[in-house]
Amino acid sequence: MSTTRPYPPGDRGPEPAGASGASEGGASGNGPSEGDVPASSATAVDQQVRRLSLEGQSGVVPLARDFARQALYAWGWLPAASADRRAAAEDVLLVVSELVTNACLHAEGPDELRIGCGNKVIRVEVSDRGAGQPAPRTPHRSGRPGGHGMFIVQRLCLDWGVARTPGATGKTVWAELGAPPA
Repeated sequence: MSTTRPYPPGDRGPEPAGASGASEGGASGNGPSEGDVPASSATAVDQQVRRLSLEGQSGVVPLARDFARQALYAWGWLPAASADRRAAAEDVLLVVSELVTNACLHAEGPDELRIGCGNKVIRVEVSDRGAGQPAPRTPHRSGRPGGHGMFIVQRLCLDWGVARTPGATGKTVWAELGAPPA
């Protein structure tokens, strides 16, 4: 389920010369269920995380996508200064859409979206109450409708996986994408 890479999750290798370890951010202040908070991951030093409760909401896919877009603006990913930076931001929005859609279709709906930004990686997490295990369909048949979500996530992301809390129902599906080149 995960990719092979020479660095641990959340790390894309040594910093280029002159790179800053600080991440941009700012609290969104749009409600009690969202905002910037320090990340708890040991690999996510200087990371900011925004959370959005999706439990009981309608229209969750566009809601999650808009929330992610606002975070990308706050963190300086948008507006994009180059085609590469724009493509990286669009990849994040697509992964958010795919993970939230999968939770809607296969896991009784999403509970929460978390999106975190570090200096090298952006991490998207969608929590749900489903018991299933997401996986890309094999063989992947590009000409058929549906069934492409996790294939897309796998192709766009540095890594992805599923985290479960022992003794609790549900899971968190997470995906990590590389930050755009500066």
